Amino acid sequence: MKRFKRKVRPLLVGSIFLMALALPIMDCNAQATPNRVLLALSKADHTLAIVDPETLAIVARIPVGEDPHEVIASTDGKIAYVSVYGGGSFHEINSIDLVAQKPLRNIDTRPLFGPHDITFVNGKAWFTAEGSKAVGRYDPKTDQLDWSMGTGQDRTHMIYVTPDGKKVYTTNVNSGTVSILEDKILSPSNKPHKEWHQTVVPTARGSEGFDVSPDGSELWTASSADGTISIIDLGTKNLSTKIDAKVMGANRLKFTPSGKRVFISSLRTGELTIYDTQSRTEVKRLKIGRGAAGILMDPVGSRVFVASSADNYLAIVDLKTLEVVCHLDVGGTPDGLAWAVQK
Repeated sequence: MKRFKRKVRPLLVGSIFLMALALPIMDCNAQATPNRVLLALSKADHTLAIVDPETLAIVARIPVGEDPHEVIASTDGKIAYVSVYGGGSFHEINSIDLVAQKPLRNIDTRPLFGPHDITFVNGKAWFTAEGSKAVGRYDPKTDQLDWSMGTGQDRTHMIYVTPDGKKVYTTNVNSGTVSILEDKILSPSNKPHKEWHQTVVPTARGSEGFDVSPDGSELWTASSADGTISIIDLGTKNLSTKIDAKVMGANRLKFTPSGKRVFISSLRTGELTIYDTQSRTEVKRLKIGRGAAGILMDPVGSRVFVASSADNYLAIVDLKTLEVVCHLDVGGTPDGLAWAVQK
């Protein structure tokens, strides 16, 4: 396996160093941001790495907040949004210009605390606010938080928003539930009005990582506490199946682009467990490192990127062979991953 690292040349000292102090800082090796890039957060270094997915070269590293957890890009691929979590106590989302490769403004999410997971749908950034037991939405055009809704559940953590922005799914880790929030038009007394409605589906305590199948029919979530996989029928909004998968310490769960398989990472065992979605059976367990976290499928190539936080690298897995083909160093304690495609 190959491991890619960025080499840093030490600064010269003496008169050359003194001359450098009087000059503006310039990166002579700066590269333009490709149209399609991989975004990877380093919790230890407090940086966002911009990676060329073709060469696996680090194009740039941008400073972010003290406790970055998840990242997403705007639809046009030009702006990244990073949640700064603080165990549920912070109240900041960083915005980064991916073209100019520089930080923009910090978005204050108060009165919502603990922004964790984040996604971008219909021109807006949607996020969980774990410390406030809620989800929120930020509109870049108005520079305002324009909507929020409480779940009343403990540790509202991960989020998925349907493409039309009408449904929001979120896992509530300590409550062991999934919240389904729906934007509905109600007609009581012949006076139609819009109202968000919540359905709470019990799963298992520790349900955290989850994903929605590509056809939108099922939601799969894995429990770090008992290692089970809970499958929700999104048509009926009921728990349809529970699998004793023994994925202890489960952290993230993602469908492959085809929807035929599900990948589950474990922070406890460092394994990547792969399940067949039709037969509901285990395909393989692949050792990633000492602790596997964030998962990102490559919609273009047959690869999946898995953050091994404890080992300070991304493991790149071939979807055809289901083997680790190389490692990529994006900074200490990597976790949140996303794609940015300029349009």
